[in-house]
Amino acid sequence: MKNKKNIQYFENAQLVAQEVANTVESLAGECIAKRGVFHWSLAGGKTPRKCYELLRGADIDWSKVHVWFGDERCLPVDDDERNDVMAEEALLMYVDVPYAHIHRISAERGAKKAATLYEKELSKITCLDLALLGMGADGHTASLFPNNPALDSQALVVPVFDSPKFPSERVSMGYKALKSARKRVVMVTGKVKRKAFEKVCAGESLPVNIDDSEWCVSI
Repeated sequence: MKNKKNIQYFENAQLVAQEVANTVESLAGECIAKRGVFHWSLAGGKTPRKCYELLRGADIDWSKVHVWFGDERCLPVDDDERNDVMAEEALLMYVDVPYAHIHRISAERGAKKAATLYEKELSKITCLDLALLGMGADGHTASLFPNNPALDSQALVVPVFDSPKFPSERVSMGYKALKSARKRVVMVTGKVKRKAFEKVCAGESLPVNIDDSEWCVSI
């Protein structure tokens, strides 16, 4: 793995969450001081929830933060399985991010339409300051799954079909958006992900294996 030096190991998921929360807080402060704004994309799933909860008390000028989503599931608005619902419950309802700064993916409109709309919105910024990512047991990240055609797209945002996980239709930031981020942090927790992580360390070409990412791991 080309970025072995960027892997930090922790004893448990709580310590991973705290480290990543500290990173977000520090980086937000730096970006706001330099450019007056902080653009970051949130990871979905269960792994980052504790990190978001810890950020409720962070020393961040939330009025200058823009929140993006690395991926979303094509489910109705307010469905408990949506990533934006989890983020709202864990963090966004507790901090003063302006409504217009929360860039939700309208995945309820279908993968193709939502991807087109989100790419138009995302293209208005130069790049993300931080892409927060997770990893599935199969080595996927965001909704970029192994052997899925979405991996080959050069678009900033891609529609995803035939996902091996429910729901089968999703919307995801593509490699172009993720690779252009100024910083990427991958959170990996849980023994079920050990085999995939070992493959990443061996250099196997899994979706999550993006060069120059920083890893916070507890497996």
